[in-house]
Amino acid sequence: MDQNDVVIIIATFLLAGIVKGVTGMGLPTVAMGVLGAVLSPLTAATLLLVPSFVTNVWQLLTGPRFKPLLWRLWPMMGAVIAGTLVGSTLLADGASARTTVALGLTLVAYAAYTLCAAPRRVPSFWQPVATPLVGLVTGLVTGATGVFVIPAVPYLQALDLEKDELVQALGLSFTVSTIALALALGFHGALPAENLVPSLLAVVPALIGMAVGQAIRQRISPSAFRRGFLVCLLLLGCEMALRPLFVG
Repeated sequence: MDQNDVVIIIATFLLAGIVKGVTGMGLPTVAMGVLGAVLSPLTAATLLLVPSFVTNVWQLLTGPRFKPLLWRLWPMMGAVIAGTLVGSTLLADGASARTTVALGLTLVAYAAYTLCAAPRRVPSFWQPVATPLVGLVTGLVTGATGVFVIPAVPYLQALDLEKDELVQALGLSFTVSTIALALALGFHGALPAENLVPSLLAVVPALIGMAVGQAIRQRISPSAFRRGFLVCLLLLGCEMALRPLFVG
């Protein structure tokens, strides 16, 4: 990597950290979207592993209800790990472009509908089946694309969690997804050691950005948070769907 690449990486993770601090998500997708324009998808995915892990653990441990959320969502987390190990073959082989476009379009449709419709909730009697199923699909998507958003984020958003609970639940899901993706890429021999140093260095701007974003989140109302959350989903979906126009 030359000096320009280093500047791009720092700026990318600063921006991604701010987005994550406000909404509880967005770091992997923002990073993959920007870095994918100058680096290969596999290189971008390995660069985000360490800052993604550190910021997700911070987000997870600073929330209000860690143990209850872990007890409620552990079937989803176990399924995420299994699905990621299976789906990672596509990312290791560099065959993730079409899947990413489809996911982006799905995310755009979900966010646009939810912004215009009344909030939807997953009935409690569906959750014992839906929770592990969503985890398995999320793991397959994570392994195939390096993006942790679909369908975990819409599902968690439909569980009627409080603002800070939702952010903490996202931290739990993303932490598990990051660990599973690192293990899967390592298993396939697709985790270049030379990317670990810049990945470590990217932690600093990511944490600075996240602190700024968290300060912003504390100053907005739940309704404004929900709208901002969905707008962020909409923008991330657009980026994923349009990525092939700017990459490759």
